[in-house]
Amino acid sequence: MGSPMDQEPPFDPEVTLAAAAAGWGRLSARLGPDVRDRLAELLAVARAPEQGEAGRRAAARAASLLRERLPDEFGEGAQARLVAVHDAAGGPPTVQGFTSEDLAVLLMDGHHMVGPVLGPVRERLLAEPALDPDTVERRGGSPYSPDLIRLRGPGGRIRLPCFQFSDDTLPWLTVLEVNALLGADHDPWGAADWWLSANAWLGTRPARLLGSGRDRQLVEVARFLMESDY
Repeated sequence: MGSPMDQEPPFDPEVTLAAAAAGWGRLSARLGPDVRDRLAELLAVARAPEQGEAGRRAAARAASLLRERLPDEFGEGAQARLVAVHDAAGGPPTVQGFTSEDLAVLLMDGHHMVGPVLGPVRERLLAEPALDPDTVERRGGSPYSPDLIRLRGPGGRIRLPCFQFSDDTLPWLTVLEVNALLGADHDPWGAADWWLSANAWLGTRPARLLGSGRDRQLVEVARFLMESDY
């Protein structure tokens, strides 16, 4: 019988999923589409707060699938290598700054706002006031314009940043025009960051200027930004 120092460390599904997110750039190609689809199904349950125990079981099954398909990374004997884990203020464990939610984002949400660099940007933008599509509809607005910014928040839920709407929940026409210039349909995070970050040319966050009489300046600054990128 081996000594306690030789024994496999306890299996923690959250750590396995976080480690998979940290290495997803090289690991995803090793998993076939069927396995990635199954992982996405399990993570859809695991990330939903209302799932409770069912969510925890789904997370465990997702981690077990990774251990089975990538034993050199996550199987028996490999868990000991996953030592770069810490808890931040009672939050989920992280591996190299990635969490299990980051794996769900990579698999399901279609963007890469994860990890120690882009994850905090995602959290900052999601902390801004936002509406869900049902609320916009109930207030008489339309959440379906292709030029509105839609961000996927915790659990994959759609959030529409509030700055895009006037008091009666109709989109500002300037917002739709600028969002089209910024390509918000395929890069909603980049567009949201432009609106909600300090802008040296404008002297403030662009979102603060909506309704101030500087609409054309917003459009021209956004157009200059996009033209200077090419």
